[in-house]
Amino acid sequence: MNITIVGIDLAKNSFSLVGMNKHNKVVLRKSFSRTKLLRFIANCPPCLIGMEACGGAHYWSREFHKLGHRVGIIAAKFVQPYLKGCKNDNNDAEAICEAVSRPNIWFVSEKTVDQQAVLCIHRVRQGLISERTAMLNNRPNVEVQSQT
Repeated sequence: MNITIVGIDLAKNSFSLVGMNKHNKVVLRKSFSRTKLLRFIANCPPCLIGMEACGGAHYWSREFHKLGHRVGIIAAKFVQPYLKGCKNDNNDAEAICEAVSRPNIWFVSEKTVDQQAVLCIHRVRQGLISERTAMLNNRPNVEVQSQT
């Protein structure tokens, strides 16, 4: 089995994986648990691995880079046109595999742990601001105090 491109549909516990050869023919279609995925990828020859962008994709990208693979993280809107049939994990993995094989596809840059932590802080802060605004909008007779 000569796998050159792997598409992985990430989830909480079960990961769907599709592998293609150099002729873009599907030669592998499997599902793995979280612990078995890293073991399987470690035993694969170096190849291009594609995943949809999400918080977990950056973790897996760092792990796969350590094993010598090239990794492409793709925004979901660029994967959608390659989806065949109904949306399920296997079809998503195949669409990711197809999208990552395209020469002009845009990849999301891999984020470090520190970059992800800063993004988390910004999202929490934005949520608190939205919550404060909602509370103030629901209480018309309350005097607003500046919080700077």
